[in-house]
Amino acid sequence: SLVFIASILSPSQAASLEDLVILTENYPPYNYRNKQGELSGISVELLKKAFKSAGATLDTNKIRVQPWPRSYRQTKTAQNIMLFSVSRVPFREKLFKWAGPIVHSEIVLFAKKSRAISIRKSEDLSHYIIGGILEDIGYQLVHRTPNFEGDFISSPSPDSLVKMLASERIDLLAYDQLSANLMFRNNNLNPQDFEEVYTLTQAPLYYAFSLDTDQKIIDKLQAAINTVKYIDSL
Repeated sequence: SLVFIASILSPSQAASLEDLVILTENYPPYNYRNKQGELSGISVELLKKAFKSAGATLDTNKIRVQPWPRSYRQTKTAQNIMLFSVSRVPFREKLFKWAGPIVHSEIVLFAKKSRAISIRKSEDLSHYIIGGILEDIGYQLVHRTPNFEGDFISSPSPDSLVKMLASERIDLLAYDQLSANLMFRNNNLNPQDFEEVYTLTQAPLYYAFSLDTDQKIIDKLQAAINTVKYIDSL
């Protein structure tokens, strides 16, 4: 029958949390490889606890750490994928299913203090060369700024972007506030040499899922996250 043929041709849904393909990026302090090469960070620790609470096993060695643009594209187009950490903002709402929140984050524009750059309104952004990661929340927010006509340089590597900011190849860096400050330190730059000159948004970070993911699996993880956060708050 046609129904039988369709069932063969359509990819099977993940049956449990352990069946999901899990993607992440190097985005300290939320998710990153530590000096021992282990996956670490706020989002990783919460996920470990939530999987345990849900009676599932999380093998962090199977989590793929890859450049953000690739992971973001795969989560939008492939099946049974979970990606973290993802800023949950209105224009992304219908692209994914969600579980969280993990923590709140602030997406800002950084400049070198010595440049004395002042941004009073969003229209001012067009006067500068801005750097960011393709399809990252900073990149998306800048490109959604009304009448933005400035230059935007994208790189898959946050390390290269902070170096470009330090060497004045870009005027501004659009990135998460906490993460950028860690990236400065990790690249032997003094965070005191840089300043936040504009806030693009404040948004919660979530675990995002490809749209075909079985809602029961996401609900199970959400319940576990709620339980873990409640226990941690006691």
